[in-house]
Amino acid sequence: MRISEVTVTVVEVPQLPPLAPYRSHIRSSSTTQSAIVCVETDEGITGWGEHNVNFLPDISARRMEQAAQWAIGRDPQNLARFHVECPLESRLKSGIELALWDICGKAIGLPVAALLGGILRHRVEVAACMGIQSYERAKEMAAWYVEQGFGTLKTKAGADMREDLEMVRGIRDAVGDKLKLRIDPNRAYSPQQALELARQLEQYDLQYLEQPIPAEPLNDATWLRRQTCTPIALNESVIGPASVLEILQADAAAFILPDTHIAGGILPCVTIGRICEAAGIPCIMHCGHDLGPKTAAMLHVAAACPAYSLANDTTYYGLEDDILTERFKIERGTIAVPEQPGLGIEVDPERLQRYTVEC
Repeated sequence: MRISEVTVTVVEVPQLPPLAPYRSHIRSSSTTQSAIVCVETDEGITGWGEHNVNFLPDISARRMEQAAQWAIGRDPQNLARFHVECPLESRLKSGIELALWDICGKAIGLPVAALLGGILRHRVEVAACMGIQSYERAKEMAAWYVEQGFGTLKTKAGADMREDLEMVRGIRDAVGDKLKLRIDPNRAYSPQQALELARQLEQYDLQYLEQPIPAEPLNDATWLRRQTCTPIALNESVIGPASVLEILQADAAAFILPDTHIAGGILPCVTIGRICEAAGIPCIMHCGHDLGPKTAAMLHVAAACPAYSLANDTTYYGLEDDILTERFKIERGTIAVPEQPGLGIEVDPERLQRYTVEC
């Protein structure tokens, strides 16, 4: 079997309240934009993938042509060679890699999780992710998340420390400990500012404070961990398996959050999971406002790897629609792992066309 064609389609799907508008300290948005990758083979098997396009300045014709020229004629089932030889930027690489896993599963009639070693979890817990909110709005939304059956909530943060603390106080005032709570300032603070925030958050019993400081130098995260009992998680510091080894050697994080579009696909996230499993460190799959294909990849990784035992990030609950023929259903804060071959999804051509945008 050989790859015969690669196409990349950028889509934009509206988000609905209460998710929208989704505000971080970096930007505010009421839509999800993703690149949907289609890989076709000379044996008639088609694979689907997805990667995040935020802050990727050029995802148009040049990159698509580069991807197609490199991939056409290659064996889609040789993922080891793909990872050794692929020269593409990590996001585009990850979208193709997801599609290759989809092809591999379809070729032998097995779901991707089975190819990764077997299904440990038939349902994967997810954490609802929301943007920065005021005290009052945080109270309202926390109650809504509990009503929807979520057990874990992650919020953006980092625009203003007082705002962060008021938001957390609002959540706890509304629902107490009914929600495990995480906040993510996306590298907004200096180490000293992050320490002040972490210490003030100790009273609120966070599951973790995610990447409050820049990714480098790594020893700043080690220093921060030693000054507070608020657990520290790292995401932007997690580039691939080698970076995770450095984090663990530096004792810089209590939790690790990889993402397929940063690590380069499913296989690196599985490798990260195995490393963390051996080290006794929990992993959480990070979300980049994912549509169906990338959500499916998250489910298969979490289903097969013991380290992904906690709720994995999602904003999927807030999408107006998806580009799949059948959307994933979130029930009591969990999603069923697809049992169909490959990623277990079907892309709807009409929806794909409806949400396509020019780049």
